[in-house]
Amino acid sequence: MPSDLRSSVRSVTSPADLPSTVGELRATGHQFRPVKEELRDNLLARLRSGEPRFPGIVGYDDTVLPEVERALLAGHDMVLLGERGQGKTRLIRALVGLLDEWTPYIAGSELHEHPYHPVTPASRRLAAEAGDLLPVAWLHRSERYGEKLATPDTSVGDLIGDVDPIKVAEGRALGDPETIHFGLVPRTNRGIFAVNELPDLAERIQVSLLNVLEERDIQVRGYQLRLPLDLLLVASANPEDYTNRGRIITPLKDRFGAEIRTHYPVDLELETALIRQEAALVASLPDHLVEVLARYTRAVRESPSVDARSGVSARFAIAAAETVAASALRRAGLRGEREAVARICDAVSVTSTLRGKVEFESGEEGRETEILGHLLRVATAETFRARLAGLDLSGFTDLVAEGALIETGDLVSAEELLGQIGTVPGLAKVLARLGLGDAPSPGQAASGIEFALEGLHLTRRLAKELTDDGRTIYGS
Repeated sequence: MPSDLRSSVRSVTSPADLPSTVGELRATGHQFRPVKEELRDNLLARLRSGEPRFPGIVGYDDTVLPEVERALLAGHDMVLLGERGQGKTRLIRALVGLLDEWTPYIAGSELHEHPYHPVTPASRRLAAEAGDLLPVAWLHRSERYGEKLATPDTSVGDLIGDVDPIKVAEGRALGDPETIHFGLVPRTNRGIFAVNELPDLAERIQVSLLNVLEERDIQVRGYQLRLPLDLLLVASANPEDYTNRGRIITPLKDRFGAEIRTHYPVDLELETALIRQEAALVASLPDHLVEVLARYTRAVRESPSVDARSGVSARFAIAAAETVAASALRRAGLRGEREAVARICDAVSVTSTLRGKVEFESGEEGRETEILGHLLRVATAETFRARLAGLDLSGFTDLVAEGALIETGDLVSAEELLGQIGTVPGLAKVLARLGLGDAPSPGQAASGIEFALEGLHLTRRLAKELTDDGRTIYGS
């Protein structure tokens, strides 16, 4: 179980007033529903009420989510196809929110069998003996999710189950079904099971999922055992692996009811919203810098120098934002600043630290940092034009024309930068356009000023020189 779901389990305890025996459960009028019917009913209820169906999923409202909803309403198992970092696993885990908050099961059952529908020989025997006194426990929806990353060493025993030698050693007959140690799939009975990166699962192991998807049962080492499973199976895959390499066996492809393509954010606003939602920032990151990083990420994805088949993960933009914020925090620590606000000079470090997240075309070997640096400058210039187009920036250029040299860099404090600038005509309008408010802090004002200076340089209206110690001088 993923750590985020595990932590939610720890914080939830079963309400004390829930029925504790099957007789009490029947008295409440409780009805059994298969998991796919449960998902369908709860999704329909949210559709009718307008309540969010998939909180935290950005950029899929008009594309991917309608297809997911149709698959759930149809009761289809599904496979999500998309390049890395498109939120496939995040979306799969969000499906758990459509399950009932609490569901009853036979107390002590490994497979979380419903009290009305026991499936293992042991549970059927217990239900027959106990009758209405059959003990009932309650399962939170966060415990009804199972996930397996398809790695080459995954075995049928991991997924489906195998003979437990300890149970055999205890004296049970080898042919006794109770000697089976169930795998991850049956242990997620009455829930949602996800297989991430399905093409990486060995083909002989993929065969073990055929019955799960079609006949809804499992077979273990030739036992005469048919356990009807009640679950939704969801898989993720990279389109290149899925369609070109042929590493998913044809019968398994055929058994998925829905094949859904995911994608990166389709427009700039969604890209910036994703960064804001996901990035764990240790310093203030003004909106204009978030836009620079969003444009930068999109430029890297679209660059002919980058291998489009591998994609550029959303984690690239998120890590870039976190790196820029960390650079601002480092400066604040070294220079004794009371606040840490990121500036455009902090973005330079991402070209080297994030190079490993991008797969380049074979002919670009040795030019990776140069390409990323160029794309960052392009993204900065585009943001400058979008944010400050039409403003009179002659106050900045006149300052330099009078002989002033403005020194900045990732170790120049905000106070030092502002001291060099003084009063500049039009500065208030620049800061307002950048969303820094009528009374910006020194850090915010320095961030806006440095962005304007860099934009003027990139549009060939201001000279810039880089010193050997990493500082930047505008107006030299």
